[in-house]
Amino acid sequence: MQFQILKLSETVNFMKLRFPAMIFSTLLIVGSIASLAVNQLNWGLDFTGGTVIQVNYPDGANLELIRAELTEANFPDAVVQNFGSSQEVLIRVAPRDDLQAEVIGDMVLAALKADVPNVEMQRIEFVGPNVGEELTEQGGLAMLVALICILIYVAMRFEYRFALGSVGALAHDVIITLGLFSILQLEFDLTVLAALLAVIGYSLNDTIVVSDRIRENFRKVRKGGPEEIINISLTQTLNRTIVTSLTTILVLLALFFKGGALIHGFATALLFGVFIGTYSSVYIASSVALFLGISKEDLMPPEVEKEGEDLEPL
Repeated sequence: MQFQILKLSETVNFMKLRFPAMIFSTLLIVGSIASLAVNQLNWGLDFTGGTVIQVNYPDGANLELIRAELTEANFPDAVVQNFGSSQEVLIRVAPRDDLQAEVIGDMVLAALKADVPNVEMQRIEFVGPNVGEELTEQGGLAMLVALICILIYVAMRFEYRFALGSVGALAHDVIITLGLFSILQLEFDLTVLAALLAVIGYSLNDTIVVSDRIRENFRKVRKGGPEEIINISLTQTLNRTIVTSLTTILVLLALFFKGGALIHGFATALLFGVFIGTYSSVYIASSVALFLGISKEDLMPPEVEKEGEDLEPL
């Protein structure tokens, strides 16, 4: 017996809201692209290169005082922020050609200890600018290749209208998630890039389940137009979508609140991605296929001519 959260006796008319949903999504995409153009992303050390230093203040840290101390020590561009608690501080310093990472770490620690002698260094990491630039290119290429492969796969398995709808939904999810990080200026590092690729996989899985049910109903339901059949299919997969999303969100909430600052960006991207991915699989992928004129004839299996069928009877 299949577990059901909602017991629906009637078909939900999802496609009734497809035009408001498309307008809403267009506004979100335009806003995200505008923010990415103006604010850009708050690139993490993985992409920008530089030195990251984590220090501990047993009695709590004063970020404004720390910034002033680093400015006096000739590090005016240092980025200072709390890391998980008011006692832990993360300091990012841009790379310098004339100083090694270890020397930068010693200078920063000496500047901080001038006013607070009991401050302790927890860790120091260094990423070269060439490595950061290479990671940026490879990360963008990974997402592009993933979208192209998905386009080919869905077109071969279903139909090109579903393929365009699926890729449109995935691009929609990625752009809006990037826009969230740009607007809130959350740090974008390799863990967030991994989360974006996971969002692509999650959203694709949801979209394929819906597309498979639509294809099945196009072949099985004799009466009803494309819009009605899509509504029937979305209603039938609604319980599965809710259960999958809820169980995923519960795990991500645990990571978000208890996972620590190192995976905070990862959990944030996935949490938002689950919401936006579920929405796009319903209203973007299906709406695009409907807009492109998907019909029952497009999804019917080709007739196989039987051997000897064209022979005249004796």
